[in-house]
Amino acid sequence: MDATQRPQDVISVGVHTAKDLIASTHRYLDVRTTEEFSKSHIDNALNVPFMFITAEGKVRNPEFLSKVASICKKDDYLVVGCNSGGRSLLACIDLLGAGFEHVTNMEGGYSAWVDSGLAGDKPAEELKTFCKFRP
Repeated sequence: MDATQRPQDVISVGVHTAKDLIASTHRYLDVRTTEEFSKSHIDNALNVPFMFITAEGKVRNPEFLSKVASICKKDDYLVVGCNSGGRSLLACIDLLGAGFEHVTNMEGGYSAWVDSGLAGDKPAEELKTFCKFRP
């Protein structure tokens, strides 16, 4: 890693700003589990889980940075999201520390996206149950 980053080093935006960024210059990186992602996600999203659920509990994906580096360049513009914003904030810290230059956290995650009516015509409660990170 190039440098240690802190939560205050991460730029965070609301879902409507994130939607505008994704519609213009940014790619969306969803860091939820594969199971969460497969049930419902933002169109054209990339999925690289930041954490896995194991017998020992939640653990960080040791291949997270290498997987992201295999599909994104360090100068790509990325909006990073998860379910509620916690994992994506941690992922942003790691990405910035690894030298990714343009990383933005989506506040509130996919739950906020759904609550804002941006997820389409499926019932919000149906989508929200899909995006919960549960052991």
